[in-house]
Amino acid sequence: MRGALGGPRVLLRRLREVMAEPVSAQDRLDKIVVLIAANMVAEVCSVYVLRVDGTLELYATEGLNRQAVHETVMRANEGLVGLVAREAKSINLSDAHSHPAFSYRPETGEEIYRSFLGVPILRAGNTLGVLVVQNRAQRTYSEEEEEALQTTAMVVAEMIASGELSALARPGLEPAARQVLHLKGICIADGIGLGHVVLHEPRVVVTNFIADDVPKELRRLEAAVDTLRADLDVMIERGDVADGGEHRDVLEAFRMFAYDRGWMRRLTEAVMTGLTAEAAVERVQSDARARMLRQTDPFMRDRLHDLDDLANRLMRQLIGQDHAPSKESLPDNAIIVARSMGPAALLDYDRSHLRGLVLEEGGPTSHVAIVARALGIAAVAQIENAVGLVDAGDAIIIDGTEGDVHVRPPADIQSAYGEKVRFRARRQAQYQALRHRKTVTRDRESVALMLNAGLLVDLPHIEESGASGIGLFRTELQFMIRTAFPRTSEQLSLYQAVLDAAGDRPVTFRTLDIGGDKVLPYMRAVHEENPALGWRAIRLGLDRPGLLRSQMRALLKAAAGRELRVMFPMIAAIDEFDRARALVERELTHLRRHGHKLPDRVHVGAMVEVPSLLYQLDELFARVDFLSVGSNDLFQFLFAIDRSNSRVADRFDPISVPVLRALKMITDKGRAAGKPVALCGELASSPLGALALVALGYRVLSLTPSAVGPVKAMLLDLDAGKASALLTPLLERTVGSIKVRDRLQDFAAAEGLQL
Repeated sequence: MRGALGGPRVLLRRLREVMAEPVSAQDRLDKIVVLIAANMVAEVCSVYVLRVDGTLELYATEGLNRQAVHETVMRANEGLVGLVAREAKSINLSDAHSHPAFSYRPETGEEIYRSFLGVPILRAGNTLGVLVVQNRAQRTYSEEEEEALQTTAMVVAEMIASGELSALARPGLEPAARQVLHLKGICIADGIGLGHVVLHEPRVVVTNFIADDVPKELRRLEAAVDTLRADLDVMIERGDVADGGEHRDVLEAFRMFAYDRGWMRRLTEAVMTGLTAEAAVERVQSDARARMLRQTDPFMRDRLHDLDDLANRLMRQLIGQDHAPSKESLPDNAIIVARSMGPAALLDYDRSHLRGLVLEEGGPTSHVAIVARALGIAAVAQIENAVGLVDAGDAIIIDGTEGDVHVRPPADIQSAYGEKVRFRARRQAQYQALRHRKTVTRDRESVALMLNAGLLVDLPHIEESGASGIGLFRTELQFMIRTAFPRTSEQLSLYQAVLDAAGDRPVTFRTLDIGGDKVLPYMRAVHEENPALGWRAIRLGLDRPGLLRSQMRALLKAAAGRELRVMFPMIAAIDEFDRARALVERELTHLRRHGHKLPDRVHVGAMVEVPSLLYQLDELFARVDFLSVGSNDLFQFLFAIDRSNSRVADRFDPISVPVLRALKMITDKGRAAGKPVALCGELASSPLGALALVALGYRVLSLTPSAVGPVKAMLLDLDAGKASALLTPLLERTVGSIKVRDRLQDFAAAEGLQL
């Protein structure tokens, strides 16, 4: 470092001493800028802090006019300091005045300084401020000096993030690191949660930035990287899914980064500046995060997730933490924040402390959303960079009805949501009062409201909601939350428990709907270009009959002496149903031959999810005992959209003429054939969707537990005949001129129906 008094390591050691002194935040910051200026032989050192209003405030300076501290404020797009903050990268100029972004602030007295080095103050890739040094003489600062300033910025970042500087700010102009955030995502589980952030994969908090022995830190880094690489090699060579549910392609990406020479070189250089090994990892990853967060290329954004995971693994290796986060001591009112999560991981948490879930990825039909609804917690997904915007313990509110997330909410927001929670509680009490009433419309049409379920935690909802039974039991969820294939005896126990909980109410079991996006953690993943259209559900079951037979045997044994209802998912051709039904008959013959008690009756049905079945309904009704419409997949396939793709998921409306025509065709043909038709899916779980379905003629709806109360309350006030008289003519007119949703909402308002 040219002209520096002792170099970056001496600077870091002295910074550590300053950080340990029992002084005020302003005094500490003033000492830091003096120390940096002296060490770098700079005539000016200044700290600018990004405020909640998006401006940059001068918080401390050595060399500029001290009267300008807390008075000089610039916009984030103003001057060189604003450019550093906006682009999150260093600017090193020998003549700052000649740069087009240069902005002169007369109150600071900086017009005499020509050279300029500014580095962003970063934490988790987020810009918290800017650290600047300046000199009168025109000079280009060396790479070593730039490294030293970047390393020092890490220390200042921790001061800002800790909230230590908040006491220096005027009300409403606090540092942005602790700013109030209102984030918008999509609802995946209804409800409101008030609580505190628990990071699903907690960031490693670096407490020791400054190395006492640099060669020792280099050895620690090299040993940790070697161990990390060896662990990844073993996981991949096992040829199976790795711990934590990661699949081979993810691990291959990890391995590619772990062996990247540039990554290792940057880590080594960071340690050579005087950082500990773990601080070096945080520094390199924060720089990478800042760059990649500003990328618009989705591929690069995905690589950011890979790098985050790899850096977390390496930091845990360095400090000796297990990779898996501890779930033993959750705070009361925990709101889990994660990039993504599988259903098993959510079930690992203590349900009594959970109040909500925030995800960067996922959608309303994802399996973790299904589990969140079963647990009765609010959940919001597609919150960009959620993990990087919060800290463990932050106050947070999530609104699973509107898709809103409030981080560090002010008192008025907390009060408003507290009242909203109390209102919902009163509304729930009203729904509870209806749970023993039969669902009969004003014009005496009976509607059976069933539950969608798939886990043992769902079973109490049957009694709590007053549902008529379980219209869809997703048997695959038991398989997805386990680390090994459940034995037939284990499946038998689950199915018996479900039937026992239902009592004399019907339960419809759907056979395994795995494959596609539902990959079991102990089965080899099959790469497919279009997994939703690929080897999944009944296709996989018929190709692997041992899997389907073991499940059918468990179901038939569990239903001994009772009625059994079972249906096959994703039937696309009559032949598939015939083959699946023959398998049921084969298992019945086997059990009969071996003296097992059989079910009193077995009802066999199919899911209508694939549009090809719409043109085989007559043949299908001649074979099935019942049909159930899977509205989620049918809607997806009718419009050729990927419902997990946020760019197209909301492009088409499920309450629209094409979908409703298809649904009406199914129920009309079912009525003509004398076969019952039910509908399970998100459409039935909203009062407006249920209104449309009853108007079409559906009298069995299967919904999420939390939707039973609102849907029942609406149906009790509905005149189904009037709704049908409104809807039927709409489906016979020109498609483009009709907004069915709007017409139904107007009808509901005129009828006084609560939606």
